Amino acid sequence: MKTVQRLLAFVGLLSLSALFIYALQDAPTDENFEKKLINDYNVYALQVPEDLNFAGEPMPLKSPDILERMDRELLVNTYWQSNGLLMFKRAKKYFPIIEPILKKHGIPDDFKYLAVIESGLTNAVSPAGARGVWQIMKTTGRENGLEINDNVDERYHLEKATEVACKYLLRSKKRLGSWTLAAAAYNAGTAGVSRKLREQKVSNYYDLLLIEETGRYIFRIVALKEILSNPAKYGFNFREKDLYENIPTYKVEIDTAVTDFSQFAQNFGINYKILKLHNPWLRESHLNNKSKKLYTIDIPKKGYYDVQ
Repeated sequence: MKTVQRLLAFVGLLSLSALFIYALQDAPTDENFEKKLINDYNVYALQVPEDLNFAGEPMPLKSPDILERMDRELLVNTYWQSNGLLMFKRAKKYFPIIEPILKKHGIPDDFKYLAVIESGLTNAVSPAGARGVWQIMKTTGRENGLEINDNVDERYHLEKATEVACKYLLRSKKRLGSWTLAAAAYNAGTAGVSRKLREQKVSNYYDLLLIEETGRYIFRIVALKEILSNPAKYGFNFREKDLYENIPTYKVEIDTAVTDFSQFAQNFGINYKILKLHNPWLRESHLNNKSKKLYTIDIPKKGYYDVQ
């Protein structure tokens, strides 16, 4: 009982401290940006929309199992506010790069949200060794034409990695028959999903019993699609200037070795850090390039970085 009393007292102190901190914070003052008391915070149950779909394929939300699973992902991602705001910020920067490549290959636009749940639109590294925004494994990357070695890892090249993801998804769609199953196969493998369908004698994702990660996969994608498409509906408030911008660049072609990328960067008025930010696929401070391959390097236009 004393433990409970001490816990309640501690929670009370935290609440008073939080209110004091909130009171010192100023609400945004930009015109048309809604002012809200920062400590006026409530948690609400969410109403799952009745017409959710992935890539135009409806979710069977009349099934209580499907409804509960969708509700879970909407709740988790709505109330993980810091992560949600970061997704809005990064989407503004990276979706304009991803969207035209998906369109070129005839891939539904909804697949850009697959990249969101795979990596949070960062160059993440998974415990299994998948890398980049699209979380491509080394074998898959090489099979689809990416260069992966000590000097260069094109899984970190957003445009080229998106091309590889498109190829994989098109093959999965052709084999499995639906975009929903193709998306699930991106997580569990085309052969793995095909085997589960055969073993369980069903024909669609929503009838499959899967491991938790794959079982949540489509629901997470659709939840992020719904939230990122309707920020105000889910309580996310921001201004256009709060979102991240993609810094414009120009391209420099090289077909020789580079012994020192720090000096290379300085030749273009930037430093090594900025060079790597715009070319994360360059993995070392030099480039051997014994084959005289032609590489294209992105250099940010002048005026965006304050380089000493």
